[in-house]
Amino acid sequence: MTPARPVPLPEGPQLGLRERKKIKTRMAIREATYALIKEQGYDATTIEQIAERAEVSPSTVFRYFPTKEDIVLTDEYDPLMLEELRARPATESWLDSVRYVLHRSMDALLAEDPEAVRVRAHLAVQIPAVRARMIESMSATGLLLRGAIAERHGLDADSLEVRVYAMSLVGGLMEANITWAENDCQDELRDLVDRALDVIEHGLPAKNT
Repeated sequence: MTPARPVPLPEGPQLGLRERKKIKTRMAIREATYALIKEQGYDATTIEQIAERAEVSPSTVFRYFPTKEDIVLTDEYDPLMLEELRARPATESWLDSVRYVLHRSMDALLAEDPEAVRVRAHLAVQIPAVRARMIESMSATGLLLRGAIAERHGLDADSLEVRVYAMSLVGGLMEANITWAENDCQDELRDLVDRALDVIEHGLPAKNT
């Protein structure tokens, strides 16, 4: 749902030791990948080089990330964000909850490592294989969202309405990220995400006169 590596949000759900170790390994692999891509480009970067830089075996890289594209795109922070969503007040509108959690996430990510956020966004625009894998991964994120949406609204997670709503949200966030990258990350990502959420909530803006 959000770009780049996970950053624990303050006062949010905490992960166990085992999960934190997994995330640490994932982050080492991802940071090695970004460093190599910066040095020699995406296509020239191999799994063997990534493993050596991250000081793990190639099999470890594949265990965490089935493909090189997954290293760039996999966001292990999604489940934690969903816990944040579920912890929001039941009286709060769903999109207000989403907006609140995304704001916290984006602020933390951009404060921690803004360059990694930009690199990921640019790769999704510039590298066809990354873009294709990103579109595939939308289904997995949409499935996670469907459960949370269904719980909040008392609906069937497999219903068409919930499916459409979840994928509209995922697609909107993806387009906000792509728009940000296409404009060389000059805009405020938070503003673009807010505009995407506004369209989902209110529809298209009125025609300029």
